[in-house]
Amino acid sequence: MSIALSVAASGLAAASLRLDVSAENVANALSFGPLPTAKNAAGFPPAYVPLRVDQTEVAGGGTSAKAVPVLPSYVPIYDPTAPYADNSGMVAAPNVDIGNELIQQLLARYTYAANAKTVSADAHMTRSLLDMTA
Repeated sequence: MSIALSVAASGLAAASLRLDVSAENVANALSFGPLPTAKNAAGFPPAYVPLRVDQTEVAGGGTSAKAVPVLPSYVPIYDPTAPYADNSGMVAAPNVDIGNELIQQLLARYTYAANAKTVSADAHMTRSLLDMTA
């Protein structure tokens, strides 16, 4: 496998992970739960823990991406109608910023497209090389 193809493949994988994580965050943005300090939290699932993608450069070319939890994972909001609200009416809401998630999805889209073009260019160059040697 050529270096260009290897770098592009790692970029495609990172972009795919970024899109998956962002989509999961958006889908679960309203998955509230009890605050960790709530006394009546038994039996209720915790608030969704959002993720973010940490992407780092790999020696020799390419990138590595991994999903890690966002810290803090929740923000307290007022919802006294929730059965798991604490005495002050507060619940835990996932710390998801929808605007940032839109940016992450756009970033994934353009990164994926750029790396796909690299794969296409590598295939074209390989075909040309094989045509010249034949």
